[in-house]
This record gives sequence, C-alpha cells and structure tokens, in this order.
Amino acid sequence: MTTQQKALRRSRNNRMVAGVCGGLGEFFGISPVWFRLGFLIALIPGGIPGIGLYILMWLIMPKG
Repeated sequence: MTTQQKALRRSRNNRMVAGVCGGLGEFFGISPVWFRLGFLIALIPGGIPGIGLYILMWLIMPKG
C-alpha cells in the first residue's frame, strides 16, 4: 500500500497568471475558480490585500 502525499505547488496546467489558484485547487481538491473568486473579492477593498496575498503565495509556492 502506497500513500501519496500532496504537495502545495503552483499548477503547470491550470494557470491564468502564475498558477497559484490552480495549485491551491489541486491541493484542496476543489475548483480553482473558488480561489480566483476569493482573490478577486480581496481586491475590492483597495487592491492591496488581494494582490499582496497573491504575490506572497507566488513567491512561497514552488513550481509544480
């Protein structure tokens, strides 16, 4: 019996900008559309929370 551990990585296939939302979707097993929507909603109060969090995730998450 083998257990495969999922790693949080940016997606190579499911990407629009850097693959952050695609990687989060693959890791949690849900559609990346929900993460994209969450980042868009975070852009509403001035843009800094959404862009800052996305850039931080882009820098932290390794390429998949």
